[in-house]
Amino acid sequence: MIELQAASHAEERSKPVLNQHNAQDRALWLPQVQRVFPLSFEISGEHRHPARPAQPVGVVYQRHIPWLQQTLSFRVADIDAHLPHFHRWMNDPFVAEFWEEEGSLDYHRSYLERLGADPHSIPLIACLDERPIGYFEVYWAKEDRISPFCDATDFDRGWHVLIGEADCRGKAFVSAWLPSISHYLFLDDHRTHRLVIEPRSDNQRMRRNLQRSGYSLLGEFDFPHKRAVLGALPRQRFFDEQFWSPR
Repeated sequence: MIELQAASHAEERSKPVLNQHNAQDRALWLPQVQRVFPLSFEISGEHRHPARPAQPVGVVYQRHIPWLQQTLSFRVADIDAHLPHFHRWMNDPFVAEFWEEEGSLDYHRSYLERLGADPHSIPLIACLDERPIGYFEVYWAKEDRISPFCDATDFDRGWHVLIGEADCRGKAFVSAWLPSISHYLFLDDHRTHRLVIEPRSDNQRMRRNLQRSGYSLLGEFDFPHKRAVLGALPRQRFFDEQFWSPR
């Protein structure tokens, strides 16, 4: 028993902890550190933007969460492994109230296939240890529908989220995943100097969570399908004010 406890404590000490010295050390948090994709430009629709790298596979970010005693990871969605979870989450009334993407298994398979083939976005599954708990869509803002509303620059990133497992909602979990998704996107490409987000304007819980995590709410605007509020987080504020550490 003593040997097992000693091993457990040693393992705990080996897990990286965010601090001012290592918060921007990509190798500690990104299992697949890639060289920065070279800069060239292309046109998609009406948008001239940098060419984007191919979508990664597998785990792209991981972080030990001491207050949950679990490891949070973001993994590129694998349709075979994750479709049943995604399908169930999207048909959960709590999720559907904001996402409005209920549908059949085939519909949700096509949804993930479309995102997987789109170079401007990456569908991610959030896991605690090995348990899938939620879904994130991260995207390059320059070629996204948000672009004209936020004056997007070449490397701005944005994200959407749903937490599908009801027992993984609440403050302890938000304080794990919200700083982490911001941290991942700033580390993924050092040229990303701002994150943007556009939740539904009446989502008061999300508005409060964003503000606690460093995002400024800059105003409301209309999409064809919803009234949205624009949130933005500058890179310098995130690291200077240590928003990688939950408030």
